Amino acid sequence: MGALLALLSSISWGSADFLAGELSRRRAAVAVAGASQIVGFVVMLLALLVTAEWAADVPAADYVVWGVLASVAGLGGLIAFYTALSTGRMGVVSPIAALGVLVPLGVGLLRGEAPTGLQVLGIVVAVAGVVLASGPEVSGKVGARPVILAVVAAVAFGLFAVFLAAGSEASTILTMTVQRTTSATLAIVAAVVAGSIGGLQRADLPQLGVIGVLDVGANLLFGFATTLGLLSVVAVPLTLYPVVTVLLAWAVLKERLLPAQYVGVAAALVGVALIAGG
Repeated sequence: MGALLALLSSISWGSADFLAGELSRRRAAVAVAGASQIVGFVVMLLALLVTAEWAADVPAADYVVWGVLASVAGLGGLIAFYTALSTGRMGVVSPIAALGVLVPLGVGLLRGEAPTGLQVLGIVVAVAGVVLASGPEVSGKVGARPVILAVVAAVAFGLFAVFLAAGSEASTILTMTVQRTTSATLAIVAAVVAGSIGGLQRADLPQLGVIGVLDVGANLLFGFATTLGLLSVVAVPLTLYPVVTVLLAWAVLKERLLPAQYVGVAAALVGVALIAGG
């Protein structure tokens, strides 16, 4: 079940990234990331009220720090990723960002987690598939800035997964509420200090709303997934989000896929199946 929730999380996250990447070509990436966090904050307040998790007897020390750390990592990763997508080639940015899975994978293994042999095989196949499906470009000149930003995004996303998993041991809802509250506050403060909302317009609100809902939904699904399985295992299906982004670009924007990308999609799906079956 944990792997399934992580897979659903990747679909939601990949869809959000596709929409955000497209909007970031017209508006400031920082503004898009910040606005999506504010939408997520509203969604989490509603979730908190509906679930009445605020009344649960959960010590604040078990989730507040993790929520704040997840906020810093998540918002920083989004800004770096959206900026990289808006200034660099998706075929360079996405494969690098997808390698962020190595962070929670490594943390899980260092904590003594022991995936089955079948799951280890699935992890290797899935990660390789995600990188291939992202359409890695190995020819042509690539600027250093988008590559550096993609690396920053990968590390930040990996740390976000680790922090969210740690807080979810106490409460996913409370951890995510703290995370979104912190992110929304930082976004609002940044907008006030800059005296700008990055060129966002009223017409962008529907798209920003969808991005925010998909993003927070992905985070919640992954948080719950980490409570149902090993972090080193459930973190891998989550990384399928670049595959979703690439497939949406192919279906909506009519971007052509390379032969290696078709192989990568198939391999990623096989890897997830092996993980779930293990």
